Order: sequence, then C-alpha cells, then structure tokens
Amino acid sequence: MIGVMDSGDRDALAASPFLNALPEAARQALAEAAVPRSMERRGHLFHQGDDAAHLYLVVAGRVKLTQVGSDGQEVIVRFVGPGEILGALALVPGTAYPVSGEVVEDGRLLAWPRAVLSRLADQHPRFAVGATAVIGERMQELQHRFRELATQRVAQRLARALLRLARQTGRRTEEGVELDLPLSRRDLAEMTGTTLFTVSRLLSAWETAGIVVAGRERVVVRRPHLLVAIAEDLQEEKSGEGAEDGDGAEDGGLRQRKEPPPA
Repeated sequence: MIGVMDSGDRDALAASPFLNALPEAARQALAEAAVPRSMERRGHLFHQGDDAAHLYLVVAGRVKLTQVGSDGQEVIVRFVGPGEILGALALVPGTAYPVSGEVVEDGRLLAWPRAVLSRLADQHPRFAVGATAVIGERMQELQHRFRELATQRVAQRLARALLRLARQTGRRTEEGVELDLPLSRRDLAEMTGTTLFTVSRLLSAWETAGIVVAGRERVVVRRPHLLVAIAEDLQEEKSGEGAEDGDGAEDGGLRQRKEPPPA
C-alpha cells in the first residue's frame, strides 16, 4: 500500500549510512522522490529474475533475500532490516534482481523507481557512486556465502550464520544475545545449505552445551566465543569425524573440549 511520508520515514532517511554519506542536495532530492509503502509478512517485493525496477530503503520490518541455484536449492542470502537498502541494481539499466525479496516482518519501506534513480544519478554523481559501491559489497557478500557452502563443514556454516545475525540484529537480554527476528530452523537450513534434520541436531547439541537457546522461531546466543571457535574450526582434534559426511552434526562441531558451566 502506498502512503505519505511521515516523521518515521524522514528519520530513516536521515539515519541510513548510505544516504548519510550523500551531499545535502542529494538527500533532499531523494526525500522528495521517495514513495512510502507498507509491507506485509509473506509478501514479496520482487522475485529472482524480475526486472530490477525499484530501489528500496527499509524503514521498519525485515526482508529475507533468497536465491535458487542451478540445482533448485533455495539459499537465504541475507536479511535486510531498518536503515538498509536493497535493489540497488535498479540503477543499472537492463538488469534483473539476482535474488527474491520476501517480507518476514510487517513494516514499511521507501521506494524509488528506476526512472527517478536515473535522473538523480545524473544530477548527483555521488549518489551513483555510492549505489555502485553497495552493489559491489553485496556481490562480494554473495560470492563469500557460496564459497562457505562449498568449502566449510555444516557446523562451521551454521555458527557463522548465527554470529552474522547476532551482529546484524542481536539485542542483549538476561539469557544472552537474542536474534531479533523470527528465525525458524528451516530458515537456518536454507541459510547454510543443509537439511532441517542436521540443523536440529546441531542446535540441540549446542543447547545441551549451553551455547544457544533455540525455541520456535527464536534463537539466543549464550556463549558467542564457543560459536566463534566452531566457525573458525579452532576446536581440539578428536579421533574420527562427528558425522558420516564430516559435517560435525553428531557432536555439534564440538571436539570434546571441557568448558566451565555458563555463569
């Protein structure tokens, strides 16, 4: 649903790191051209392969970016939250979205159609430069994620995914660092290129070890230093692999090292 700019939209524009780096004239032009929209959970902003027609700034809520590979497997690339932009490829004529954007939390965003972006890029070259930098960063991130899928054990990939989400969305609670978004075990399986069963085994092992608390669409990281050790494969070696395929799922990627009980 299309709406009218309000104070929350203007605050989001002012707080966005990408837009903050632009000159005042460019920020003002973007604010005047922005189209506010509401977004509802399970709706899609765009699908993989669609014409890249809009740039978006998330004001509230979250969007899940997914990509389907040549093998038909869907992988979650990242979650985009308040203050972040997506769809920067709309600045490049003739391009398509390489991912799908699904709303996972009700919220609000600002949109700019390609025609408006082209005009702003001509009038404010630093806007085009900044958007190009964002495109480069996202492509590097995508390459890094697929390199993880090809070279790392499942336990490492899951630990890295949780640490990444803790940095992006984490908020401190009495239990630890809670990932502030609805996150199912199926989501984690799609983020790490593995099965729901393997993710469940890993989370159960980590919960027993006091590393995480895993509930329905809820994860709390209690001992991030142990997740770092798993992600970096710093555990002490033990005889034999944890699982038949070497993913470390049987022992949760933990290699028989004793840790003090959590405080």
